[in-house]
Amino acid sequence: MTSNDEIGRELHTLRDYLRWAISEFGRAGLFFGHGTDNAFDEARMLVFHGLHLPLGTDPALLDARLTLVERQKVLALIQRRVEERLPAAYLTNEAWFAGLSFYVDERVLVPRSPIAELIAQDFEPWLSARPQRILDLCTGSGCIGIACAYQFDEAMVDLVDISLDALNVADINIARHDLGDRVSAVQSDVFDLLGGQTYDLIVSNPPYVDAQDLAAMPAEYQREPALGLASGPDGLDITRRILREAANHLNEEGVLIVEVGNSCVALDDAFPTVPFMWLEFEHGGHGVFAMSREQLLEYAESFA
Repeated sequence: MTSNDEIGRELHTLRDYLRWAISEFGRAGLFFGHGTDNAFDEARMLVFHGLHLPLGTDPALLDARLTLVERQKVLALIQRRVEERLPAAYLTNEAWFAGLSFYVDERVLVPRSPIAELIAQDFEPWLSARPQRILDLCTGSGCIGIACAYQFDEAMVDLVDISLDALNVADINIARHDLGDRVSAVQSDVFDLLGGQTYDLIVSNPPYVDAQDLAAMPAEYQREPALGLASGPDGLDITRRILREAANHLNEEGVLIVEVGNSCVALDDAFPTVPFMWLEFEHGGHGVFAMSREQLLEYAESFA
């Protein structure tokens, strides 16, 4: 990269910095997959964040000139994105999920689950009634459970994770959304410390990346906590535990929703007699299944 001082002398307007950022991202061969899928949206996110401008800013401002301090701040963000391969969400400390803003940093994965679409649909037709108790298992930032708390405004929600670092971020988001009266962060290795608690809905986006995929991931994914990604040779170590134990923590009409992404093939291979119900998504995404408590009990011997 040319020095920031030299670049700052040649670039003047908001439009200049957007164009330059897009070019730098292309030159560096960045990977996009943490809230954006292209260089333009990524550049807009970082440049507008550096200038404290909303993403819907009037296009007429694109020709506004930046101050020296503003130019230095924007250049520093772009430089870190290129040189450190940090996902943009870690640079802005913000990610959006289910239409809601969440604080994120390098202690948690950047939210990107297709489960947001299921939340917006009230998990229909899987739930027979509005859930009163919800568990977000392997919660990370808490985005799934907090989005559920918005969707089901009378429900009590537990956000569970083994990582205290992740739970500290979840606590930030509980406070950010003023949900401390209904949402709680709980440390537990899967169900180990939940005692006899039961829920109407258990939703989980657990670690599910197999060893081969983990080694081949782009650098941006390597900046995320491995604890939130890796799950054994076939990506199913945590999912197997969930399948074995979830029925004990579901109420009679309870439902389990689990995302396993690309490990869906390995899951079908591991349990060939189990008819997993793989859900379809209008807005993209795959590898999410739904199972009732009744089904979990029916196939308990397979999961054991």
